[in-house]
Amino acid sequence: MSRTVFCRKYQQELEALPFPPLPGKKGQDIQAHVSRKAWEEWQSLQTRLINEKHLNMLDPEARSYLSDQMERFLDNRETDQAEGYVPRDQ
Repeated sequence: MSRTVFCRKYQQELEALPFPPLPGKKGQDIQAHVSRKAWEEWQSLQTRLINEKHLNMLDPEARSYLSDQMERFLDNRETDQAEGYVPRDQ
């Protein structure tokens, strides 16, 4: 049986991440408080933001922007969306 966590995004017990997704304290905190489902959804949004906004990941401002968007997403606050993105079901 897989390990579960009380997910800060969904406010319920869900499957945990198998390992920290980021190095250091931040990654350990995410592993302890964010579900696999929420992290996978964040990765999808992150990819859309990088692609649609043409972010250069070597730019510290772009990395800071994504970090802020990640925190907002995981805390259920409003995040930027990729302009022109249409979900598959529409």
